[in-house]
Amino acid sequence: MKTTAYGAQTAESALKPLEIERRDLRDNDVEMEVLYCGVCHSDLHQVRDDWGGSVYPVVPGHEIIGRVTATGPKAKKYKPGDLVAVGCMVDSCQHCDQCEEGDEQYCRERPTLTYNSPDRIDGRNTHGGYSKHLVAREDFVLRMPEGLDASRAAPILCAGITTYSPLRHWGVKKGSRVGVIGLGGLGHMAVKLAAGMGAEVTLITRSASKAKDAAELGAQHSLISTDPVAMEAAKNSFDLIIDTVPVEHDLKPYVPLLDINGALVMVGQIGPMGEMDSVPMVMGRRQIAGSVIGGIEETQELLDLCAEKNILPDCEIIRMDEINEAFARMERGDVHYRFVIDMSTLPGPRA
Repeated sequence: MKTTAYGAQTAESALKPLEIERRDLRDNDVEMEVLYCGVCHSDLHQVRDDWGGSVYPVVPGHEIIGRVTATGPKAKKYKPGDLVAVGCMVDSCQHCDQCEEGDEQYCRERPTLTYNSPDRIDGRNTHGGYSKHLVAREDFVLRMPEGLDASRAAPILCAGITTYSPLRHWGVKKGSRVGVIGLGGLGHMAVKLAAGMGAEVTLITRSASKAKDAAELGAQHSLISTDPVAMEAAKNSFDLIIDTVPVEHDLKPYVPLLDINGALVMVGQIGPMGEMDSVPMVMGRRQIAGSVIGGIEETQELLDLCAEKNILPDCEIIRMDEINEAFARMERGDVHYRFVIDMSTLPGPRA
């Protein structure tokens, strides 16, 4: 099936309309019309080839809400008309220890990403949700719970699960003391989710102006990281810190904030970390860790939690033809807090 999409032909070019081909349905596939697609900072990095390895044309988008239009003969979970979702992965080996444990994101043979990743069967490069239609393996298609606003839910599939997975892994519960560094697309979801899980949440920020926003999102406290007196007073006061800052930064001021056995988990930055001092780690059995998205079962659990507690990202809905300006605004930090594309604004035939 040929369908319309928006993609980039080179690292320097703007995103423009193009036609792509979706595969014929395999036995366990689900075909959907894309209704909404979130805009992730990873989309910008992949289009610009910031991480290397981008295969052009790149059609981004891995925060996808859609409606089922057809299914393969052995696909039994969904039927045409069902509201569904697809996140950052569309396949994995399904037989390694990590896949069997529900951690497909850590597949020993690497998961197949929703875009800019070779398909496991035919080897063709995958294309994402900036398109009219999508085809994905049924096991990687998620059920949209009733009551969850489809127009705002898309970022849950990346920003949401990226922050929920470490909260869940490190056992956050009522009374847990959680710090969140940064209040962007990831940070605002970390605050909302930690608060929804019953934690005592503190935004850790360089900007005092973020305190009001943090409180509205559910944080009980704000800690100004440039205030040495406040930082000294906050030592040993967190069980978990979620670090959402997307660029290289100094971690040394934050580690002493952890209590004994505490963990600082990096979910934003990919790349060099700079020099570290092991003394506060050794003396407090503290750890610095990293985390990516969660597995499929965990992501479904998150969608259900968000529906139950009415946790939704703060979004600005845009047209498909506004995507280049949205990318420029992301580079300027001019977004509050996520963009979501209304895919009905992308012309093209219905399935």
